Amino acid sequence: MKRKGARSTKDIPKDILDQLNRGEMETVNLVEWLAVDQQLLLENLLAQNGRSAYLSPLRTKIDQLNKQTVNTVNEAIGIGLFEQTMQNNDKEFLAILSDHRADLVRCWATYTIGKNKNLNLSETLKQIQPFAADKHFGVREICWLAVRAKIAENLDESISLLSGWTSDQDENIRRFATEATRPRGVWCEHIEMLKQHPELGLPILERLKSDKAKYVQDSVGNWLNDASKTQPAFVQQLCKRWEEESDSKETKYIIKKALRTINKQ
Repeated sequence: MKRKGARSTKDIPKDILDQLNRGEMETVNLVEWLAVDQQLLLENLLAQNGRSAYLSPLRTKIDQLNKQTVNTVNEAIGIGLFEQTMQNNDKEFLAILSDHRADLVRCWATYTIGKNKNLNLSETLKQIQPFAADKHFGVREICWLAVRAKIAENLDESISLLSGWTSDQDENIRRFATEATRPRGVWCEHIEMLKQHPELGLPILERLKSDKAKYVQDSVGNWLNDASKTQPAFVQQLCKRWEEESDSKETKYIIKKALRTINKQ
């Protein structure tokens, strides 16, 4: 039976939280996702797979964080696991992380891709794509965070490659193309070039202006709303053109979302 999940941390049954911390099941909502003790989950994961020797350097990495949040700890563990697996040529454990039943473990796996400097951009995106299509919301969010820095450093190539993702049958993969390149984004550094020159994102945006999936529509609308805070004229002109070119309800929804900041002023 599919669980609905508790509405607050205090309402999570102890047996459920224990199973989550042992990596025996996935979280089903944000409350559970935030409630997982990532350090305990890490300790259990390493013990279960005979890698307890990795624990001490990983704890040191976490302790060195200026601020411990869900995302900073998540990233620190992911990078630490990447370093340990590389030092020990432990490809077997990398595969275990990528296919693990626990969503937070798969989140850690995305950083073993995003922080691998031996992968070029094309290889990085190819390896991250299965995570972009993951059935779990948390993995889909973390995977674009894990590769965003590399995307920003190689912006023209990234937009060229990701524009091809916009025709994928999987709405999650289409949505990655916009979410990973949002000018401002959420919980991440801004991409200054796109804040000042949002027209660079048109090869992606144009192909999604009438997307049937609300998940994608929201991302496109948010992308343009980000851009409207620095280049409002561009967003207004684009929305006006889209309104003339497409009479679909999907495009109208995106336009409304894109102009929400401008319309408040």
